[in-house]
Amino acid sequence: MRAISSLTDTGPSALALLSRMIREEGRRHVPSYAFAFVCMGVTAAATGLSAYLMRDVINQLFVDRNQSAIIWLGVAVVAIYLAKGLGSYGQDTTMARIGNRIIAGVQTRMFEHLLRQDLGFFTGTHSTQLIAQNSFIAVSARNSLNLVVTSIGRDLMSLIALTTVMVVQDPLLSLAALVIMPPAVLGARYLTRRVRGVAQRQYEGSAQIVAALQETAQGVRVVKSFGLEEVMLQRMGSAIAHFQRAANKIAELASRSSPLMETLGGMAVAVVIIYSGWRVIAGGQTPGAFFSFLTALLLAYEPAKRLAKFNVDLNAALAGVRMYFDFLDSPTAEGPAEAAKPPLAVSAGRIAFEDVTFGYRADEPVLRGVSFVAEAGRTTALVGQSGGGKSTIMNMIPRFYDPDGGRVAIDGQDVSAVSLPSLRGAIAYVGQDVFLFAGTIRENIAFGHLGASEEDVVAAAKAAHAHDFILGFELGYDTPVGERGLQLSGGQRARITIARAVLRHAPIVLLDEATAALDSESEVAVQTALDELSTGRTTIVIAHRLQTVQRADRICVVEGGRVVEEGRHEELLARRGRYFHLHAMQFRDEGERRPGRQATA
Repeated sequence: MRAISSLTDTGPSALALLSRMIREEGRRHVPSYAFAFVCMGVTAAATGLSAYLMRDVINQLFVDRNQSAIIWLGVAVVAIYLAKGLGSYGQDTTMARIGNRIIAGVQTRMFEHLLRQDLGFFTGTHSTQLIAQNSFIAVSARNSLNLVVTSIGRDLMSLIALTTVMVVQDPLLSLAALVIMPPAVLGARYLTRRVRGVAQRQYEGSAQIVAALQETAQGVRVVKSFGLEEVMLQRMGSAIAHFQRAANKIAELASRSSPLMETLGGMAVAVVIIYSGWRVIAGGQTPGAFFSFLTALLLAYEPAKRLAKFNVDLNAALAGVRMYFDFLDSPTAEGPAEAAKPPLAVSAGRIAFEDVTFGYRADEPVLRGVSFVAEAGRTTALVGQSGGGKSTIMNMIPRFYDPDGGRVAIDGQDVSAVSLPSLRGAIAYVGQDVFLFAGTIRENIAFGHLGASEEDVVAAAKAAHAHDFILGFELGYDTPVGERGLQLSGGQRARITIARAVLRHAPIVLLDEATAALDSESEVAVQTALDELSTGRTTIVIAHRLQTVQRADRICVVEGGRVVEEGRHEELLARRGRYFHLHAMQFRDEGERRPGRQATA
């Protein structure tokens, strides 16, 4: 899928990914990063100074026994740790704010790119992958940048400050203590090569968990009706186990540097103790320098250990960054170039299909030279058996897909040559998958025309025959519709979507099986609302129930990706062709289902 790329594929190096991340996301936060660096510098300096003062503390306390010097040293230590605390606070809060801004920016940028994708992208990508990907990538982007900044600002500067103290106290011993660095770096390089594939498996497990949760919530009636609780539990358990194994593996790889660092660090401390102890006992050196050196060495251990596994942590974070840029670099069908095209100028609303061909996959054509005209201000119905291409034809008009050949024209203008906003602004769409957004009834109707007044919303509801049942709710137009509108009945949801379409005041109306899932009583009310919506507008309607389109101005029979018959209801029946057979078959089936039907000879 275009949304997800494998992290095991060859692609940009970690350095290239990081450089691009800094250019596109990091540089917007340079002032904040600069302040964080200053705070980190204060913290690092305070850490080094606290280690340095240990020499004077030990010498003044145990050698010179100077009471007044000890008091002043105590005051200095308080001041140093106060500065360190303030530096840490400034660093932590600033980095947290930067991280939150990065997450917000990345998620916004991804969502903008997502909105420019065509319908084929969404039909080919599971929604749970988009959800999991959005969160995973945003956190990865934050972690990668913050890791670089904290490693350089906090760990590296602290290590430099403490190393300086060590060199000042004993240059020769410092050189011996720092021999732990090369083996630690070599060990970390080995771990880096393995973390990338494990990060991919961790993301896949996370996506599977989201998928199991979403499908269970959305399909709970099916789950409970068919007793699928155990099946869903097994699917969730498998996804959690997959994620857990990957997370454990990453933790294991990230922790493998610890035994090496602990061993090497212990060796360095042992060397320092033996050598410095000998110099104090046999050489007469004051113990203050020894304790200062040892304190600096022990304090340097943690930042050195973090820097040793920096490359491992960075590559784990860059896993999501790689996916982020792969997604942003994927082509879009609805980019800025579309908005730059001239607007559609609708004079009458005449729609013409001219030898249109299309296939969702190569060598599998769905439309095979479709040609017909939907006259302005008239209703044109598309009928035929499922899979014939009716919905695909309708999807060509608002350019959910573009034809492979031929063209679709509105008032003589090729829809591919006009801007998408102007094209879709001229169309009101009502589908069989009645979708309402989370919010109130008023908000869902108002989506038809952003900025509509209260009077416009109410007028649209009245035109859709929805006003009366809306006022029957305690909160009226402020009634929450629930997730996907499930707190309302099917007929109520359908009439709200029709009100939304009415409010659009569009010259072209597309109705895709708008009454297919309704009971007879709801269908009558919704059909009445649809008739009012279609009046005076160019309307294309798809219907399986032929009785709902008998009054259409033109009926097109679609089979095998072609329009095989055209005409009015009476004309097509008189021809005794495909429409006649569809009509006879449908009404025969309805007659057989009608109770009390008498057998005829």
